[in-house]
Amino acid sequence: MKIGFRFPRVLISVLIMVGALSVAAQANELEPADINNDEGGAVSVTGEVVYTNTLFTSGVAQPLVILEDQAGFVDRDRGFLMPVASQVLGQITSDFYTSPFSYSISLPIQPQGTYRDVDNDGGDDQGVQIYATAYWSNTFGDAYLEERDLYGGGWSSAYASTRVTDEADRYLEVIGGKLLVYAADDAQGFPAGFGDDELLFTDDDPTVLLPQGYTVVDLDSDPFTFDRSANPVIDLIEPEGAALDDFSEMSYTEAFDAMLDKFTREYAFTEYKQVDWAALGEQYRPRFEQAEDDDDSDAYVLALRDFLWEIDDGHIALYPQPAVMGNEFETAISGGIGLGIRDTDDGRVIVNFVTLDSTADAAGIELSAEIEAINDTPIDEWIENTIAYSAPFSTTHFERLQKLRYSTRFPLGDSVEVTYRNPDGDSETVTLETTDEFISFNQSSFNRGRTGLELPVEYRVLDSGLIYVAIYSFSDNDLLTIQLWERLMQTLNDSGVPGLIIDMRSNGGGSGFLADQMAAYFFNETFELGNTSLYDRGVNDFVTDPNQADDFFLPEENLRFQGEVAVLVGPNCLSACEFFSYDMTIDDRAAIVGQYPTGGLGGSITDFAMPDGLFVRMTVGRAMDANGDIHIEGIGVVPTVQVPINEETLLGGGDPVLEAAETYLIEQITGEAPSLEVAASDGGEIALGDKIAGEVGEGERIAYTFTPEDDIVVTITVGDAAGELDTYLRVYEGDELIAENDDIELGEVINSSLEGLELAGGTTYVIEVGTYDDASAGAYELEIIAAE
Repeated sequence: MKIGFRFPRVLISVLIMVGALSVAAQANELEPADINNDEGGAVSVTGEVVYTNTLFTSGVAQPLVILEDQAGFVDRDRGFLMPVASQVLGQITSDFYTSPFSYSISLPIQPQGTYRDVDNDGGDDQGVQIYATAYWSNTFGDAYLEERDLYGGGWSSAYASTRVTDEADRYLEVIGGKLLVYAADDAQGFPAGFGDDELLFTDDDPTVLLPQGYTVVDLDSDPFTFDRSANPVIDLIEPEGAALDDFSEMSYTEAFDAMLDKFTREYAFTEYKQVDWAALGEQYRPRFEQAEDDDDSDAYVLALRDFLWEIDDGHIALYPQPAVMGNEFETAISGGIGLGIRDTDDGRVIVNFVTLDSTADAAGIELSAEIEAINDTPIDEWIENTIAYSAPFSTTHFERLQKLRYSTRFPLGDSVEVTYRNPDGDSETVTLETTDEFISFNQSSFNRGRTGLELPVEYRVLDSGLIYVAIYSFSDNDLLTIQLWERLMQTLNDSGVPGLIIDMRSNGGGSGFLADQMAAYFFNETFELGNTSLYDRGVNDFVTDPNQADDFFLPEENLRFQGEVAVLVGPNCLSACEFFSYDMTIDDRAAIVGQYPTGGLGGSITDFAMPDGLFVRMTVGRAMDANGDIHIEGIGVVPTVQVPINEETLLGGGDPVLEAAETYLIEQITGEAPSLEVAASDGGEIALGDKIAGEVGEGERIAYTFTPEDDIVVTITVGDAAGELDTYLRVYEGDELIAENDDIELGEVINSSLEGLELAGGTTYVIEVGTYDDASAGAYELEIIAAE
């Protein structure tokens, strides 16, 4: 995800005005500032930071409160960068993850900020150093904030001691709050008000003379007040655009009206998705009214859920999950029949998983069987009418995959009629009773195999010598993520690795800035990546700030990887994951390998509060490419290397997408396609009824010849008694592979079997015994018998 609000603090000039200047005659003409609490000036600053935004702490590992040099704002130069010398780092003195948190800053006797002459006296004075106290996140972990941190995310320093406006004609102008000003002597002036133009640091500002040292200036009084307390309190301010909209104390109907108004004004893709908010209001408001009249919390929750499901946007969410939704979900999916089904490229819906000893297995439904109907409804119509409880979705391909998953789930105890056609069989209809079988449902999860203990970045060496890395999140500990990433980059370069495979197929998103900057490690140019259009309350429309374009900030050259890259994608690559994947298409930097595009969540998000302790997440930022076009929402990142969806890839075991990426990269690196064959050792002849014991080594296959006297149907099995050897069985006629099997029961029984194989009399066949990916070794028994 990209955080849905962006209020960058004005950054700092690296221009340092040096030299001691004499006291000007004009300075003596200024009236001294009226000082409150004159204790000689500040020596330390304390304060609190209140935040309501639910995303404020997301991924933050090293939060900072600092003195933020405001010379850039004085100059109205959005490109200024805060000098390291000016950065005075404070301490966070309470739990950052609990609002409010507190901070303290010990002030240096001689600060090293940037001087600016702001007294409007016409003289060439040394001027003053001007600071706000501000919150930042030190994503990249240096001792001080670096360029990438200062531009990182843009929103982080919105929490500062000053208030700025988001009005289009005065965008980011300071309109209130407090500043900390340092004067090296007692001859420097500072504004005492905003002047007639209501802008700070302009020619019409009235000015006063400041004492030497630190002075706190309160911009919320007219005229400004000047405080010389030794230990002033300066709280940081949450901007209006960042603060949580809270409708939780409203009635159900009032909250619905407020929510509908917020969506109508601020939802990023109204025109793009052709959402008719007025029609949705007419449709759903009566349900909220009825829930309110009946004091029915469950009815309110279901009305809210159904309203949100009307919006085809995968970012839209309701959380935490209310009990009524959980109960409905659990009832609807509590019964299974033991089937997993998938679409194929040629338009069929086939069985890609059968749970051993399930009702479907007992009825004789086989892998690769084509499903024609369920409960007398044609299969495509049945799938289309299925409720996918992981709704809503931004793309039709993700919605279809999830509906396929849910289409074979029913309430426990239901009877289900399935019409199917086994391979080489006739159409049959069976009635199956549901049981509390969840294996088939779990195996179709996009998070299958995840433990929840994964690091945000994990990597390993493949047998091919390529490196495989999975990025699981851009919302985990950001500093740890960068440290793991940079260690990988350094290792790749030190070891001369020629190719890298980046697996993005199970990444739910997070910080779009972090995603962009991790992609920067593969480039040598600072490409403009795109921009985000956000609703502006001042003009009541969406605006795009050209100063907020997303760019790469290149890491040190020794951390940039120059080798070949393939990125694995799928529908469970969402939001920030998609921005990373899109970045890797720039300048054709990487091959995008997959069977499906990514999930198509191309926007920035924010949350708001609703009654009964619920929160709604919505899309408020419209992400666009460098040409100003919507490039991810509703589309996703499309593979450039398309992996087919057929029996071989759905039933063959292994990881066909990873294998396709390896094949592609090896061809790019070597200039030729890799050999997919492993030389087989001669195992001799085998006869019908034989059971032969053998042993296969890693990277080895054993070939046996079999010549039946007459036409025959056989069953061939290979495996070990413990069922622990992950065997792979192949049968060839000449050079043609005519049958193969990895697992008897995919992922469950890892020995191999071919049942009902028809062989011609007098023909010599080669039966080849190996292991999955030729990566295992062990003893086995091979048996060939006549099929029953």
